[in-house]
Amino acid sequence: MVDKAHKQPQNEILFLEGPRSRWDDFKFVVKVCIEFIRGFRALHFVGPCVTIFGSARFGEDSPYYQLTRKLSGEIAKLGLTIMTGGGPGIMEAANRGAREAGGKSVGCNIVLPMEQEPNPYLDKWVDIRYFFVRKTLLIKYSYVFVIMPGGFGTLDELFEAMTLIQTRTIKDFPVIIFCKDYHKDMLEHIERMKEQKTISPQDLSLFLVTDSIEEAILHIQHSINKFGLQPAKPHPLRWLFEKN
Repeated sequence: MVDKAHKQPQNEILFLEGPRSRWDDFKFVVKVCIEFIRGFRALHFVGPCVTIFGSARFGEDSPYYQLTRKLSGEIAKLGLTIMTGGGPGIMEAANRGAREAGGKSVGCNIVLPMEQEPNPYLDKWVDIRYFFVRKTLLIKYSYVFVIMPGGFGTLDELFEAMTLIQTRTIKDFPVIIFCKDYHKDMLEHIERMKEQKTISPQDLSLFLVTDSIEEAILHIQHSINKFGLQPAKPHPLRWLFEKN
């Protein structure tokens, strides 16, 4: 099932250039509202979700791809929906693992000038023009955040989630960082922040670092028990033209 936008170049850069006319700013706000409504309609019945973040640049021959594929399959067996950014690489591996395990697989795909196409392992997806709308949707429907090797975008999503948990904007959902060697320098920097007191010692408990799928699954199962997560039971409203 697909919810797609008309693909056109993003105008975030134009919006951020500085003051524009009040009419242009108003039109931008309306477009953002429409994006959120489209996202809410498309994803309302998909949860509870585990969102897996990671690079789009790892191919099928990468050990990170294969690790993500296996991990995703094990998470899907718990009855949780796998959600990703909908693109290639780690995102594809996660959606593929869910599909192969018989689980639900959804995506929130970003519309880029070079047109990132949704990967073929999605049961449902929504195309979004704005990165900040997409990031909000990926967090809104997730009860667990899994961080695989990635680049700037992956780190942005990691620290966004941890900031929201740290400030109690969202509940203390699990954040699982995979691949210790890959994230070694980042973890050392987090330790340095603790030493410099820019974060609190207890903030280190906001995330789990592991290379073990079994440990990650146990951590997620604890979350299921803690928050009483259950597969969604859709109740579409006909007057809103909703579908499962």
